[in-house]
Amino acid sequence: MNDLFDNFGRIQKNDPEFHELFRNFAFGEVFEYSTLPEKESILVILASLIACQSPKAFKKILISALDKDVTPVEVKELLYQSVPYVGFGRAHNFFGVVIKVFDKKGIKMPLDGKSNTDSGNRYEKGRELQERYFGVENIQMMRNSTPEDQKHFNTFLEGFCFGDFYTRDGLDDRQRELITFVFIATLGGCENQLRGHTQGNLAVGNSKEDLISAITVIMPYIGFPRTLNALSIVNEIVE
Repeated sequence: MNDLFDNFGRIQKNDPEFHELFRNFAFGEVFEYSTLPEKESILVILASLIACQSPKAFKKILISALDKDVTPVEVKELLYQSVPYVGFGRAHNFFGVVIKVFDKKGIKMPLDGKSNTDSGNRYEKGRELQERYFGVENIQMMRNSTPEDQKHFNTFLEGFCFGDFYTRDGLDDRQRELITFVFIATLGGCENQLRGHTQGNLAVGNSKEDLISAITVIMPYIGFPRTLNALSIVNEIVE
């Protein structure tokens, strides 16, 4: 994985000491403790950099990622999946980065659409996925306990977050939930949501080992405090 850091030439030239330290740790030692496949490792790094608001690092790693097994469609779906969780205000710059990198790589845009819902079924399909991930009883309990003047947020979750995004092709359920976990862990301060999506990951087939591996891979980008918070929640939920 060391070649993912090859595009950071300015740091290497001007601060070779830090370049060697970070490269050996983030792209060497860290991966000795992760069991994620290479593609998933790259996707979670890119996801974390979006939530970190680090477009320059995202661009450099994206260029390397497209020379590996990561496809343009997967990058597009990663970017789409970020919007409900980090918000378009944070995601906006990364749309521009992806467009520039795709253009540089000769990737023709727009890519084919991957939507599987329309205005008539987006709520129904979204609700089905919510119930599959988090359980029928939990979703109904959430709806029943929501004050009347706040129920529209449940509607937004059904139609926009799950209906418009989770139902898309390009990434499978396991990949979407794993990068969602990474978005939330990287943001920090979203512990209740991280608890929910830890359970969601388990429901779609990701293991505790997968979650710990994802946290391990993104630790160099998010730092120790958020890393330890995320680990604490995984241990709480799984145990």
